Amino acid sequence: MVIGLTGGMGCGKSTAGRWLEERHGFARLDADQQVREVILTAAEVKAALLERFGAAVFLAGGEVDRAALGRVVFVEAAAREWLEALVHPLVYAGWREALRAAPKGKHVIEVPLLFEQGLENWFDFTVCVATSCDRQLSLLERRGVPPAAAIPRISQQMPLAQKTEKADFVLLNDGLPEFLQAQIDRLIARLS
Repeated sequence: MVIGLTGGMGCGKSTAGRWLEERHGFARLDADQQVREVILTAAEVKAALLERFGAAVFLAGGEVDRAALGRVVFVEAAAREWLEALVHPLVYAGWREALRAAPKGKHVIEVPLLFEQGLENWFDFTVCVATSCDRQLSLLERRGVPPAAAIPRISQQMPLAQKTEKADFVLLNDGLPEFLQAQIDRLIARLS
């Protein structure tokens, strides 16, 4: 079983993904983590970023400055599209490798842009984690992303209402953590 897990930025995808991994034995792939820890550290990706954006998107030690890169790509549509064209094929290759390694396993893949990129056919089921706008901004602010930075990024994604319409299942993250856990437990019991 392969579940595609999506939702708005700061809605609780990673929390739901961790619970699917820890409580239900799913192998978890986090697309954002994959980009941060594998793809943006690859020499060929760094070289392409340097050629396109210059040294302004790098820290003194040579690592990609994700905040600086974000300030460029969340303002310039052409820059975002270029970055997605560079990064997404590498992300998908990582997924294919993981799925080939355990074809009969249970997998959950966290994909912020699942519907935006038309990736529904990768998965047996799609699940969207949703929350209210106020809670979303509050959760992001607790993670150090102020509303002034969060709102432009959120606006680059498909509206959450549209994601919930497209998803096979929706998890509401507007209550206590136990409420989300209980929904996940019921969902997995239903899918099993």
